[in-house]
Parts: sequence; C-alpha cells; structure tokens
Amino acid sequence: MRIGLIGFGFIGADLYRRIAAEGSAIELAFVHNRTAARLAEVPHGLILDELAEARRLAPDLIVEAADPGVTRHYGADFLAFADYMPLSLTALADDGLRGRLDAAAAGSGRSLLVAHGALVGMDSLVEWREAWEEVAITFRKPPASFGLRGAPGETLLFDGSVRDIAARYPHNVNAMVACALATVGLDRCRARLIADPALDHLMLEVEARGRDGARLSIRRSQPATGVSGSEMAASAWRSICRAAPLPGGAVFV
Repeated sequence: MRIGLIGFGFIGADLYRRIAAEGSAIELAFVHNRTAARLAEVPHGLILDELAEARRLAPDLIVEAADPGVTRHYGADFLAFADYMPLSLTALADDGLRGRLDAAAAGSGRSLLVAHGALVGMDSLVEWREAWEEVAITFRKPPASFGLRGAPGETLLFDGSVRDIAARYPHNVNAMVACALATVGLDRCRARLIADPALDHLMLEVEARGRDGARLSIRRSQPATGVSGSEMAASAWRSICRAAPLPGGAVFV
C-alpha cells in the first residue's frame, strides 16, 4: 500500500517514521508540508510541492495530518483516485462537503476513512448506532490545554452540539466529530468542554443511552502532548494499518 502523507507536525512526522520503517508492506508515495523546511529528513524524491499533483505519484491512500482546509480544497479530488483519511475530522462537520466527499467515493469506488483518533470504543458505538437515543462526549483538560492561564475551579467552556463545537474549535475536537458521525449525528450528539485546574492530564468521557435503556460508558485518561493526547500518533498508525483492503464509501477505522 502506497501512502501519501500531508502534514509533518507531531503526528505526521511520527507516521512518516513508522511508514519508512515498515519496509515492503507499506511504502511512502509522497510527503507534503506547507513549510518545506521542516522536511529535512525526507528524501527529496518523496517531497510533493503541490497537492494538485498528487495523482501522478499513484498513492493508494492519502492521510491528512495538517489542517481541515486540506479536505475542503482537495478531498473530493483525492477520492477520485485514492482512499482518503482526514485526521482533521472537523472538516466533516460540513454536511455539504461531506456529501461531496461521499459522492466522490461512490463514483470512484474509493473509501473516505474516518479514523477513531482519541475515541476508544468506536467499534461498539458504530455497531449499535441504530439503537442509540442519546450520546454525549466530554473533554476535561487542564486550563493550559485550552490556552487559559488559570481558572478558579472547574469551568464549563462549552455545552452544545458537536456541529457547533466543531465550528468553534476546528483543531481540537476531532474525536467529538468521530463520535457524532459514528452514532446519532452532528446535531444530536452533545459536546462538552470542561477546564479543570485539578487535572494534569486529558480526559475523554462518552455516555450513550439506547432506546431500550441500554447504556455504554467510556472513560479515557492520558498525558497531554500539545492539543492532543500522547497516543494520537499510534492511534493514527493503527487506522492506517486497518485501512486496506476496505469497501468503498465512508468507513470507520
């Protein structure tokens, strides 16, 4: 499987090193980064300057680890010739864009891959998605993770729909979008952000209630690395490993 990699920050650089070490099973088709100077460790022949030229390098899968704008500008074009895995999932909170991506995938037989990211338990959420009545996902973080200098106590920063929070925090709530798409949708899935000065780590909590009274509770705690958890690169890698071969359309990985 040939991988095109977009973005070379914390996650993108880690994925590059994992793919480079993999050998024959998975290989790099190209690496693109908005700031080419950050690609010093990447062989010149693998660097793609213009994303519009991605097709000629024949990737099987393109992974975005850069910015939601990549999906808005290039996602449908990518899906004409490759599977596409956007890690900046807040782009998919735009119904019109997601519809264009789904149509492009259907037309080419390729797959739009929704990575689980920080969301543990996605398989169970997807398997029971028709049964869920209510789903809520909460992020609890130290104030510094939200760019706050301090808080007098536990502070609720947001309580509303995943669609609304994705518009307000486009770089920070990808797991919330994954949860909403896997369950009751962007408008019905409830999102909460809580700054808690008593924490020195990140917490993710999911509460789902079925129409028959069934309940599922998920809770995860991990150290912080930037705006993401320390496990994010490994999570993205596992999604890549699960990505082929898969049927066309939108697939959760």
